[in-house]
Amino acid sequence: MHSRQFTPTFTSESSANGIIERDFTVSDVPGVLWSPDSGATRAPLVLMGHGGGNHKKHPAMAGRARRLVTGCGCHVAVIDAPGHGDRPRTAHDEREIAALYEARAAGEPEGPIVVRYNAYLAELAVPEWRAALDALQELPEIGSVGPVGYFGLNMGTAIGVPLVATEPRITAAVFGQHWPDALAEKAKQITIPIEFDMQWDDEHIPREASLALFDAFASKEKSLHANAGRHKELPRFEADSAVRFFARHFGRAVTVPA
Repeated sequence: MHSRQFTPTFTSESSANGIIERDFTVSDVPGVLWSPDSGATRAPLVLMGHGGGNHKKHPAMAGRARRLVTGCGCHVAVIDAPGHGDRPRTAHDEREIAALYEARAAGEPEGPIVVRYNAYLAELAVPEWRAALDALQELPEIGSVGPVGYFGLNMGTAIGVPLVATEPRITAAVFGQHWPDALAEKAKQITIPIEFDMQWDDEHIPREASLALFDAFASKEKSLHANAGRHKELPRFEADSAVRFFARHFGRAVTVPA
């Protein structure tokens, strides 16, 4: 059972190009909710996890949110991960970030540090995401019976896989660009439809690592999107593919070309 005793505390609101953007907090965790300004009474919700070193309003998050709001009429929510965005870094955060920079400067693999640090962040972030979902479903324009999706790459996958594995309200998810080490066992618990993105020439995540994580998902419906290019060269059209993916599984029309 989920306690539904609070709603988000909204701290600002703006509207442009058919989209309402509202900053909010839930138990001191800052977030942002993008919504259609059409006044629709109910619409699906997509929870979106940001990448490592980024934040809830990073251009990649805002861009994907705009596509989802205008493309299939969804609400999109992002919260800052621990130690990111408007949240203070702890001494633990600083040590892990320093270790990552040292490995990068020395030309050593980043994977072991990223996997370890992201697994630590996921333990903190999963309960925060579930509390945020509880609160967001109290809003009349979202409600507790509508579909919920999850969209997160890189660190967004590291947090999203354990979240989706334990959160039955999420019924479709887009993941990608992460190592399987700390995630494969959780992925085996996931049976909902999955879309998975990887870069074939990723300089950090070997192909076999991406393929192993994709293979671990127990979903009967799962699609692998492998694109040529390095880690940061994921094509922008994959965001449009995610719009079509969620629209299909939420029974929504794609209202703009995507």
